[in-house]
Amino acid sequence: MKKFDFSINGNKYHVSVKDIEDNIATVEVNGTPYTIEIEQEVKKVKTPKLVRQEVKPKPGEGHIVKKASAGGHQILAPLPGSIFKVMAKEGDAVKKGDTLLIMEAMKMENNVMADKDGIVKEVKVKEGDAVLQSDVLMVIE
Repeated sequence: MKKFDFSINGNKYHVSVKDIEDNIATVEVNGTPYTIEIEQEVKKVKTPKLVRQEVKPKPGEGHIVKKASAGGHQILAPLPGSIFKVMAKEGDAVKKGDTLLIMEAMKMENNVMADKDGIVKEVKVKEGDAVLQSDVLMVIE
């Protein structure tokens, strides 16, 4: 946007040029908007204009459906990172303090341990998966 101050026959005008497209300009003179036509030959622009079609979402696209857990105690990711190694598999009996998996976060390996005794009912991640903080990693029954 460009601003100009004009003085015509002793009257002062504050003009703001908002937009110019082809030979049509949108300006504001002393706070009043105007659409004006510029009387000059329209220059051809070498840069093509990008015209896109409207994107129509497919049915069901964009909606995340979370599956409810079948119960049990959830082991959550303590911080964002990636799964380095899964130590326990479904059906394994674990005790409080056993290492269930190792995750890499902030260039360090972190052990994720069981916080109660039980049997691993469900493993929700595999090696190489990226997880966010509080994502469910395993379910212990």
